Amino acid sequence: MSTAAAKSTGRSGPTDPLVAAGAAPGYRPSATLPVLAEFRRQASRRRTQLALGFMVLLPLIILIAFQFPQDDNDRNGGGEFSSLIDLATTGGLNFTLFTIFVSASFLLVVVVALFCGDTVASEASWGSLRYLLAVPVPRARLLAVKLIVALAYSALALLLLAGTALLAGTLRYGWEPLSSTVAAQIPAGDGLLRLLAVLGYLAVVLLTVAGLAFLLSVLTDAALGAVGGAVLLWILSSILNQIEALGVVREFLPTHYSNAWLGLLSTPMQTDDIVRGCISAICYATLFWSLAFWRFTRKDVVS
Repeated sequence: MSTAAAKSTGRSGPTDPLVAAGAAPGYRPSATLPVLAEFRRQASRRRTQLALGFMVLLPLIILIAFQFPQDDNDRNGGGEFSSLIDLATTGGLNFTLFTIFVSASFLLVVVVALFCGDTVASEASWGSLRYLLAVPVPRARLLAVKLIVALAYSALALLLLAGTALLAGTLRYGWEPLSSTVAAQIPAGDGLLRLLAVLGYLAVVLLTVAGLAFLLSVLTDAALGAVGGAVLLWILSSILNQIEALGVVREFLPTHYSNAWLGLLSTPMQTDDIVRGCISAICYATLFWSLAFWRFTRKDVVS
């Protein structure tokens, strides 16, 4: 068939660069592995269901724990943490803030590392990664789709945690102003906006964990190693950040500004460290993701 005839019938002719490169007529890389299909595929996995389910269950567990009477001696010995518990029972916003506070330093790190560290390494451990590439799905697209879905589930987990805490806390303790140990009471409407800002900042900070776990997921076929490695490196950075002898070096650690969200609760808000933390997290995440794409597009996939 001539080129003109091929164009008239809508078929790919020899002028199509993909056909010229040896691809089958009608093949389009952008049509392979749709994001929605990968999203549904990950939703069917047990680890996704358990992780999201625990995000809903945790605020309820904390709420039930608050119903048990506390001994006065334990309350007096709790220090700042005891004060936070007292504030947590004064309103739904305060209960949400307490839930975020106890989850931010470890639980959310583990959940994000799970979604981003398990996504590629698990495919390699099952031996299905090479079959996805044989469909064929371009390597860069496969990695991009998996990263988008992993980040989407990480954001969903954060929203489920905060949303469940806000709903349960408001039903139990009412809609009251937001209180904290670093500022006076904040009106409920403004307090809700402050909490949304806190969630947004935590989401940006956790991009570092997402990038590191994703990079390790590309480098290893063991999903547990990728997830555990990201969590352990985050903990190591947190420990080093406590060593004041390191001086200015601490400012370059990915965890140095992880608690800067507390500045959003002060009056007026302290945003200097917020900006520095966002810049640091975006730089680290971009570096880790770039290394992951560079390595995966050159990796010899045999599993």
